[in-house]
Amino acid sequence: MSDALPVTPQEIADQAIAAAEAGASILHLHARNPETGQPTGDPDVYAQFLGLIRQRTDAVINLTTGGSATMELDERLKAARRFKPEMCSLNMGSLNFAFFPVADRISNWKHDWEEGYIRNSDSYIFRNTFRDISTILQSLGDAGARFEHECYDVGHLYNLAHFVDAGAVKPPFLIQMIFGILGGIGADLENLMFMKATADRLFGRGSFQWSVLAAGRHQMPFLTQAALMGGHVRVGLEDSLFIERGVLAQSNAQQVEKIVRILREMGHEPATPAEARAMLALKGGDRVEF
Repeated sequence: MSDALPVTPQEIADQAIAAAEAGASILHLHARNPETGQPTGDPDVYAQFLGLIRQRTDAVINLTTGGSATMELDERLKAARRFKPEMCSLNMGSLNFAFFPVADRISNWKHDWEEGYIRNSDSYIFRNTFRDISTILQSLGDAGARFEHECYDVGHLYNLAHFVDAGAVKPPFLIQMIFGILGGIGADLENLMFMKATADRLFGRGSFQWSVLAAGRHQMPFLTQAALMGGHVRVGLEDSLFIERGVLAQSNAQQVEKIVRILREMGHEPATPAEARAMLALKGGDRVEF
C-alpha cells in the first residue's frame, strides 16, 4: 500500500536514524526479507541494520518479539536472544489479529505472497499464551531486557497484573495501550480513559509509564488525546501508513516530526534517549550485543 515502507536493511537503518533525529527516543524495529519483503525473524537480517543504527544514534533500540501472527514463538525470539537489546515488545495476550478488509482496496500487489497473507488474516490467531509470555520474560529478562508491554484490550492489563503480582515484572514498566486493531479494543476516547483508569487501579500511579498507539486514521488525533492525559506516544508506519487523511506518509520520520510539533504546541518536549532510559530503568546501550 505504500512505497515508503522500509524493506532492505539499509532502508530500515536510514529510516530509523531519521526518526531518531526527528525526536524519537525509542526505535521499535522489525525486519523483512530484503528479496521478498516478507516479515522475518532471521538474526542475520537484523545484524545488517542494528550496528548501523547504533553507530549513528543513541536512541533505545526495541526489538519485536511479535514479528508476525504467522511466526512460531522460537522464530519471533531469535533476534532478541542473539542481540540482547535494552528493550523488546511483549504482547500481553492472544487475539484475533486481522487486517483482511484492506485487501479489497488494493489492486496492484508488489509481491506474490501479500494477497494471501492479508486475506487469510481473517483466520489468524496471534498467539501469546501465559506460557509464551513467561518464556519471553525469563529468556530475555535474564539478559537485562525490559519490555514494551503491548495491551490490545482490557484483559491484557489483567494478564500483566498477573505477572506483576507474581514478581515476574517489576516497576517501572512500560504499558503500550493499543487501539483500533481489528480484533482488539476500538479507538474510542471512552476506551482510552477506561484503559488508563484500569491500569491505575491495578498497578497504582507511579509504578508504570504508559504510552498509546492507534492504528490507521486514528493515529494523530488519538495520540493527541493521550498526550493531553499525560501519556507517551508512539507513531510509525507499522501503525499507520498516512500522515493526514488520504495522504501517504513519506517516512517514519515525517510522522515523528508531526507528533513532535503537536506536542510542542501543548508545551511538551520529546524525551531524550537518556531520559527514556532513566524513566524505564534500562540497562544502557553499552550492554547490548550488536
